[in-house]
Amino acid sequence: MSQSRAGILVVDDEPRSVEVIARVLGEEFDVHTAFGASDALKILENEWIQAIFCDQRMPERSGVDLLTEVRARWPEVVRIIVTGYTDPEDMIGAINEAGIYQFITKPWHPDQLLLAAQGAARLYHLQREHDRLSLELKLAAPAAEVRFAEQHERVLRNFHFDALIRTPGSPLNEVCRRAAQVAAFDVPVLVLGETGTGKELLARAIHYSSLRSERPFFAVNCGAIPDELLESELFGHKKGSFTGAHATRIGLLDQADGGTVLLDEIGDVSPAFQVKLLRFMQEGEIRPVGSNETKRVDVRVLAATHRDLAREVQGGRFREDLYYRLSAMVLSLPPLRERSADLRVLAQRILDSLSGTHGKRTKGFTEEALACIEAYEWPGNVRELQNELTRMLVLCTGDQLGADLLSPHVLRGAVATTAKAVPAELDVRNDGPLKDRIERMEALILMETLVRCRWNKSRAAEELGLSRVGLRAKLDRYGIARDGTFGRSH
Repeated sequence: MSQSRAGILVVDDEPRSVEVIARVLGEEFDVHTAFGASDALKILENEWIQAIFCDQRMPERSGVDLLTEVRARWPEVVRIIVTGYTDPEDMIGAINEAGIYQFITKPWHPDQLLLAAQGAARLYHLQREHDRLSLELKLAAPAAEVRFAEQHERVLRNFHFDALIRTPGSPLNEVCRRAAQVAAFDVPVLVLGETGTGKELLARAIHYSSLRSERPFFAVNCGAIPDELLESELFGHKKGSFTGAHATRIGLLDQADGGTVLLDEIGDVSPAFQVKLLRFMQEGEIRPVGSNETKRVDVRVLAATHRDLAREVQGGRFREDLYYRLSAMVLSLPPLRERSADLRVLAQRILDSLSGTHGKRTKGFTEEALACIEAYEWPGNVRELQNELTRMLVLCTGDQLGADLLSPHVLRGAVATTAKAVPAELDVRNDGPLKDRIERMEALILMETLVRCRWNKSRAAEELGLSRVGLRAKLDRYGIARDGTFGRSH
């Protein structure tokens, strides 16, 4: 018998029935026939059989009795009953006892038999493949455990407090020290900070430094989701509980059982949802939308917001009781404008990551570019810095990223700071005569242009519509030098 075609055994005490079934299946399968249980068992002992079609009513032994024995001796063989019973409920017990894959009622259709045989053959191969993979996994378990341990260790490194880039004198050090202290204690933590300061990164570090580090961590942006969807996202919902609920959904709080959930931008949730969240914080129980049953879950809640939540409480926009539930420990992340000492290291680390992502290597930044990056206040914090460095990397045609690649607004802000001059956005209401204000603005434009042109005075003069001699005279007049000094020479 060729093993390229699946072996099918047909068992029936009526020769005519056996003949017809064999003819239907014979074009696609190797069909063996038996007229009773004894013949069937002999064939199973000597042939490679993947599926057996057996009539239920036979004088020697019933089909269920035969298939029960087949299940015990050849459990991989897929078992199908052909029966005259029209009510499936009458055979539920028998099907369970014999482990029957499918039953076919008489009168059957040829296509019905063929589809059943094809499905049985696929199931047989899937079972064999499952057994093979299970054995391989069992044999490879020690190596898999090592790989899992290595992967877990890598995750812990990537999301530890060291992932928050900082220098020895950084104001971020104290925040990380306090966060590391509270990580081991199973209490809620409220993380405050402007958008883009790394609140989620700090929350992950707290989770992966805690006793829950091997359990799930989920973060949900509460400010970006309407109340109805947020409730479903966190608590889950039952199928049909609202329009569009086509299937039951398990909420993040249930999925994170034993782990941690970060409620990002918690200050943006509505008063109505604050009540639902408070109930969970108090009781530790969730109730999916559309369900009458509650479930207790063990989840550590971390919260983050760019708002001054204490002021929101005073203004009546945030529940005081919920605030105290969330803020057993409050950590405030400093913005980048207060972390100028970190900017060189942080910019280089981001650039290294971007270079790997985009496959474009460089030798880093010029000194002027780094000076401008340090001088700019970065109101958008790390996200703005990352976007700016991405732009610089894409536009760079040399081996270093120079100050000329910085966006105009970044360059203006940096020049204004390094030159110890007026702010980048000059306010016409500033004190002083009009002549002085115009001169100060002119000096800023000169400085910005020179930085952008990498202090190539010929290029800068051409861009400004000046002669080189005229540009030099203005630089001398305002005391502009490449080292960043900026003051009148007269």
